[in-house]
Formats: sequence, structure tokens, C-alpha cells
Amino acid sequence: MALGRRAEEVDYNGLCSIVSLSMFVQTGEDGMQSYRNDCDLASIELLACDMDCTLLDDAGRQPKCMPERIEALADAGVLFCPASGRPAPKLATMFPEHIDRIALCSDNGGDVRYAGSTIARSRIDVAVYREVLAAGMAYPNCVPVLCAYGDTFIPQRDQAYADEVSRFYATVSCVPSFEGIDIEANKVSLYLPNGNSRQAYEQTFRDRFGDTLSVVCAGENWVDFMAAGVDKGSGLAHLCRHVGIEASNVAAVGDTYNDISMLEFAGHSFVVDNAGPHMDEHARFRIPGNNDHGVAVLIDAILEAKGHPFT
Repeated sequence: MALGRRAEEVDYNGLCSIVSLSMFVQTGEDGMQSYRNDCDLASIELLACDMDCTLLDDAGRQPKCMPERIEALADAGVLFCPASGRPAPKLATMFPEHIDRIALCSDNGGDVRYAGSTIARSRIDVAVYREVLAAGMAYPNCVPVLCAYGDTFIPQRDQAYADEVSRFYATVSCVPSFEGIDIEANKVSLYLPNGNSRQAYEQTFRDRFGDTLSVVCAGENWVDFMAAGVDKGSGLAHLCRHVGIEASNVAAVGDTYNDISMLEFAGHSFVVDNAGPHMDEHARFRIPGNNDHGVAVLIDAILEAKGHPFT
């Protein structure tokens, strides 16, 4: 449930007081607790945040003053980490001012970077990703996408969807066929324009590939395939080992299935209020929805708890 006002109409300072004094102060009707009920926000040292439908509003915009909030988090000793299915080069373009002060958990944990340097990278065997691509080619109304870190490939037959795929991938090339392709890749994504990704995942791809790959439904239009054991949670684990942060001091925010692993990894787990009810069992707390700057509200609460109020 969103609060009903679009992002550009919200007075942010007013929103903080309205939210904190009303529906998010007490436990909701469904039993989910407000982020205000997390009494240990001051212990957070890493904030991992999903992008679409979490940090970004429905128009794809970040909250107002987000660059300043990232700076404030860094100054308060909190590492900010966007966690997304997007590849690192695309994700980095969304935070150009801070790439040396943040981490990136990209490709659903398949490419993890810290302060601009790669610290963990996975790879899918060529024979395996060819099989997934062939299955995607055969599935009705499906656009198979081969993700090779910074490079992305779709079949020529699906060229009409190149612009849509480019929303999430920096470099998209059309190839006549995937037959014989042999490049290093870390993810295959299937784009389902009809919004039936959950059905495709449950009825076809989970059972067919779940024993050899990490398969996840990533929103209503995407099914993603990574190397076995790779997900956002494993990506955060790599990052924590690298920077010396305990999982108990990690906060994670998400909205859908591919966020579950990082929510269950983190000591502080939050879902935005626009998340479906299936996410409630995977997080302890709820924040306002993506169209109401929920992540910004949480950041301000963390900064306040640390004695660094955002102004």
C-alpha cells in the first residue's frame, strides 16, 4: 500500500513527521513492525538497498537529496550499497558522484564492487547458459538476455525490446543467434513483456534449472539465472568479509523475491510498504513505500540514531 501521493507532490520534511506520527509508529494490522521499532539503528554499518520499486519511485527517480544522504551516511560510518539485478556499469551511472565511497552488489550478487574495485565475480559455464538461452528462445513471448558483466546481448528477433532492456543494461547488442556463442558471462535474464514471470518461474524454469543454477523471479517481468549459490545475500556476504562488517550490523531494504536472500542475511531487514504480502515473512520491519521516499525516511532515522541528523 502506498500513501497515495506521487513523489513530486510530497513535501519531504512534512512527510517525515506525518509518517513517524501515524501509520508507521505502531505495529500494522498484518503484524509487520515500523522501522521506528528497530531500537538498534545506531549499530548499522552497511545499508544495502534494492533499486526498482524500492529506492526508485514508479517513475524511476531517486528520492530528493539522495546524493547528500549518501555523503551523510559515509560521514557517519555507514557504507551505502545499491543491490540490483542491473550490471555494475549501469548501476554505477546512477551514482556517479559517489562511486569511490559506496559498494555495488550488481547482477543479483554476481558482481560485487567496493570503492570502484571488483571484489567478487561469478561465472556461468558456457554450456549451461546456452541451455538457458535456448529455453528462453522457445518460451512464448520471452526475450532471452545474456549478461556478460558490462556487455549485454539479445537475439535479433527481439530487437523491438532493445530500448526496454536498455533501461537496465548499459550496452545492449543484437545478435543473429546465440548458437555457438562463447563468452564469459555471469547471468542470463529472461524478459517477459506480458508480466508473467512468476508463472514462468514456478511452472518451467525453477524446476528445470534450479539444481544447477540460482534461479529467481526478479519482479513481474524478469526471471534471472546466476551461478549456483549466487544471490544478493551471498554478494553482501562477500562485501562484509572484505570490509570487516558483521551481518548483524547490516541493514537491507527490498520489495520482491530476488531481495529475500539479502533480507534474510541482514541483521536489520526492511520492506517498503508497496511490497507484496509474500515479503512479510522475510523482513522484520516496514518503511514507507517507494513513491513516498521510504528509503530516505529510513536513512534519516539511521543518521538520527547515530547522532548525525540529516538537515
